[in-house]
Amino acid sequence: MNNIKFLGTAGARFVVMKQLRASGGIWLTLDDTNVMIDPGPGSLVRCISSKPKLNPMDLDGIILTHRHIDHSNDINIMIEAMTNGGFKKKGVVFAPRDTLEGDPVILKYIREHVERIEILKEKGKYHVGNISFETPIQLKHGVETYGVNIRGKTSSISLITDTDYFTGLAAYFTGDILIVNVVMLEDKSTIEHLCLQEAEQIIETNKPRLAILTHFGMGMVKAKPWELAEQLTKKLGVTVIAARDGMQVDIDQNKK
Repeated sequence: MNNIKFLGTAGARFVVMKQLRASGGIWLTLDDTNVMIDPGPGSLVRCISSKPKLNPMDLDGIILTHRHIDHSNDINIMIEAMTNGGFKKKGVVFAPRDTLEGDPVILKYIREHVERIEILKEKGKYHVGNISFETPIQLKHGVETYGVNIRGKTSSISLITDTDYFTGLAAYFTGDILIVNVVMLEDKSTIEHLCLQEAEQIIETNKPRLAILTHFGMGMVKAKPWELAEQLTKKLGVTVIAARDGMQVDIDQNKK
């Protein structure tokens, strides 16, 4: 079954540190390929406690969109788990260069466990297992950050991770399923994250088969994101849902 499993939907430091929402990232299963995206705090625990249980050794790769701790905290233990404690060299890690240099978030000794590490860059094209993906543009988020467009045999999924809004953003992410990190309820010009109105603008422009809001900050959590998503659905004529911890989305039911 092709699906997207949300192991966490927390965004921003307070929701993460209080664990008002889990922060385990996303597990994608598509065309017999398993990929983890942004293994934040608790990712391994969420895999093991998932129903049904997710075995990290089944992973073919891990994508890290950027180095911030709510996205990268469990990257090293997930690599260790994917490779059976380092005894089975396997898997691919995709990450921006600044996760590996300077003050690295991926430990040097851990890097030897995987088959290869590929550096994400603007206009980059990559493959893992039976899927391919691209990073069309570097986003605006203080550190090197990339959204991804993932393509399987018959499906396409776009993830707009943490970024400030900029003109033309929507045009880079046109998958059948669009996942948007919506940290803020209202825009704050000094914070490089998307707010609900900006997410609405992107969804209205692209009209995906399914739009999924996730990565909620405190304002979004308090505003009941499931109700906000329902309002957007009625307003835009596009199916919009708010991700929940542990939620699984059937990809095959949302192909154009």
